[in-house]
Amino acid sequence: MNLIRFVKEKRKSANLTQPELAEKAGVGLRFVRELEQGKQSLRLDKVNQVLQLFGYEVGPVPRTLKQNTK
Repeated sequence: MNLIRFVKEKRKSANLTQPELAEKAGVGLRFVRELEQGKQSLRLDKVNQVLQLFGYEVGPVPRTLKQNTK
């Protein structure tokens, strides 16, 4: 599952709006919107602030052969 879909699904399952998620995570609403829209360059510390609400953090993940063919 990619990060965009993961965050959206977790936010929705917690019944949070984007503004509510931003407030609870201590990040700006613009950041949450950019994250969920797939902006290519985001600050990892802020991504981790959002993920921390759901008990996760960004970390290294082995690439599969399918991912390497892009």
